[in-house]
Amino acid sequence: MKQLLLFYFFIFFPVMGWAQPETYTWTTPSKNASESMPCGGGDVGLNVWCEDGDVLFYLSRSGCFDENNTLLKLGRFRIRLTNPFTMQSFRQQLVLRDGYCQVTDGQRWIQIWVDIEKPVVHVEVSIEKEKTGVEVTYESWRTRDRVLTSRERFQSSYKFAAPKGLTTRRDSIIAAADSITFFHQNGPVTIFDATVSQQRMDAVKDRLYNPLKNLVFGGRMHGDQFVFSQKTQGRYASTDFEGWTYVSRHPSQRHALTITMATVQGSIGEWQSVLAETERQIQTKRDCKVTRDWWHQFWQRSYISLTSHRSPLTAIVRNYTLFRYMLACNSRGQWPTKFNGGLFTFDPEYVNSSDDYRLSPDFRNWGGGVHTAQNQRLVYWPMLKNGDYDLLLPQLDFYLNIYKNAEERSRLYWGHEGACLTEQIENYGLPCFPEYGTKRPVGFDPGMERNAWLEYEWDTCLEFCMMALEAHRYCGMDITKYIPMIRSCLTFFDEHYQWLANQRGAKRLDGNGHLVLYPGSGGETFKGAYNSTSTIAALRTVAQALMDYEGANGSDNSQLLSRLPSITVRDSMIQPALHYERVQNVETTQLYPVFPWRMYGVGRPDLDIARNTYQNDTLALKFRSHVGWKQDAIWAACLGLTDEARRLVTLKLGDGPHRFPAFWGPGYDWTPDHNWGGSGMIALQEMLLQEVGDTLYLFPAWPREWDVRFRLHASRGTVVEAELRQGHVVNVTVTPASRQKDIAYP
Repeated sequence: MKQLLLFYFFIFFPVMGWAQPETYTWTTPSKNASESMPCGGGDVGLNVWCEDGDVLFYLSRSGCFDENNTLLKLGRFRIRLTNPFTMQSFRQQLVLRDGYCQVTDGQRWIQIWVDIEKPVVHVEVSIEKEKTGVEVTYESWRTRDRVLTSRERFQSSYKFAAPKGLTTRRDSIIAAADSITFFHQNGPVTIFDATVSQQRMDAVKDRLYNPLKNLVFGGRMHGDQFVFSQKTQGRYASTDFEGWTYVSRHPSQRHALTITMATVQGSIGEWQSVLAETERQIQTKRDCKVTRDWWHQFWQRSYISLTSHRSPLTAIVRNYTLFRYMLACNSRGQWPTKFNGGLFTFDPEYVNSSDDYRLSPDFRNWGGGVHTAQNQRLVYWPMLKNGDYDLLLPQLDFYLNIYKNAEERSRLYWGHEGACLTEQIENYGLPCFPEYGTKRPVGFDPGMERNAWLEYEWDTCLEFCMMALEAHRYCGMDITKYIPMIRSCLTFFDEHYQWLANQRGAKRLDGNGHLVLYPGSGGETFKGAYNSTSTIAALRTVAQALMDYEGANGSDNSQLLSRLPSITVRDSMIQPALHYERVQNVETTQLYPVFPWRMYGVGRPDLDIARNTYQNDTLALKFRSHVGWKQDAIWAACLGLTDEARRLVTLKLGDGPHRFPAFWGPGYDWTPDHNWGGSGMIALQEMLLQEVGDTLYLFPAWPREWDVRFRLHASRGTVVEAELRQGHVVNVTVTPASRQKDIAYP
């Protein structure tokens, strides 16, 4: 982190036309948790809402994985004032500039904020005139073991292959006179052990990274002037809960309490020690200043803003900004932001009203500890142009932590080197338990997933390798620790496809000396692919970028590059592969050479071929959509198709179905759909700024009638600021000034 800050020196200078993000405000209370507002920081997320005069919030923290690899919430908190809010002047506000949420009626304030440096939530109550009492209730639905329903099992990594009677184990809750402590403790045996056994890896088990064993996570609520009052019971939405209420000792104009969290892989005693040390470090006044300063600096890194409040861009830019705030709430996380809800999921019956979804607030579809790479990548690509390089680290470190386990797979199953990282990858680097297949024919390759969608899909790890290389190119980030991982990912494809060819015949390469990338896959869609376009584009781009990074003193990837076949172009259109056996899903991987691999696009060769593919390929047209992880808006922007980019980004970044407009989804996944928001952010950025070699293209797919100003990042520590006003480009500033000459207009 200290190294990253060296590259931010220019970020905090005054910037052209920059205005702080506007406070987002509601003037009426909410009906339920689906009308909640995100708030957070560090690696903590809250859903905050006001219902029936009470202020409530769910508490989530990244990395709170239970035995089944469900990402559990830490509880719900309810705040009640003796003298309640006056509804006529009610306001709930997300103060983006300072990173906090508040509920007020002009006389009473409840302000909630999260320390950016350590996992502590602050709740502060202030009254302008009269004194009031406060009661705070901690509510938990995990006071007993809960057997999961068939649908509910999808919150875990077992999903549809869960053993009978799969249970979420209860938490431990200890109520003292002035505080309540709550935690969940995993035992020594978890789904990790079941997965290792299922996948025949017991021989190397002692060498495998295991983040679930003996994991303890939770927290403590404490307030100096609060005392335990009573225990309660109730039901919220469709879930029973028990509550522990603490009341202020005396009415006052000021009340404050904290919720401190800790996560430790060890004993309960070690967890208690870490929790107590974090509590000792709390200095509220100082911590508040540090946190506010961090948010001020965050918003100065980059922005897209309006010059008129009557602009057709109002919702698009507002939602872009709100979603960027949501991503920043996991800026210090050990674990990446999950594509299927991040830190801000809520009771599932408000996402899907069918009876099957009357489940606990812990539910999210597609699991908590399993990561779907095709979706995760879209959450993280926009951070480069935003200059949010620190936010990238949890995702890059995720792969750094697990790739050694993937190397063990390659050695054990096939006897060669390289990390075999699958598409749906567990947080310990092995394929997801159900997707691996529980009904496998005798003699089926134990290294392979028995799954129609996921078989032979290994190339998505290369996008995260590229993110690391791009982070170095953008800001000079020290990526030394990631280089062995990147080499290993490339090595797998080189060695494995030679190994497969050798199983079929006497030659490891085809008649042209190229790898035979078969069987392969184009996403989850083009199965049984021979020389998949998405795989070739990924290998070619990452291998070249690694060579550029390492220079004359590094390893030589030229042999791998020389062994890669060409992308197939037929009838002036990019093909998904030379051949494929069937279509399984709806991903347009023939356009992956446009994005993420940037082999075609504005200012690049053969733009007409890529445009023809986008506009005329029958499957590209059939699959076209703005929903969820769909990338059509990005491709339209990268290809300079302004009208199409405008149409799709308007749909993509328009208001979602819930009260908070950046809670999109569920799309193909869950709500809030973070890969929906991430793909929209990328599209908007590409409409404004694209970089090809040394050239910086301004407004390459931007409607001339949309007035806008922006500040975005490019390679070599470059920041571009520009404004479009009444169809004219004005106020262009490039830092460093030496790159002003690189500005161009398509």
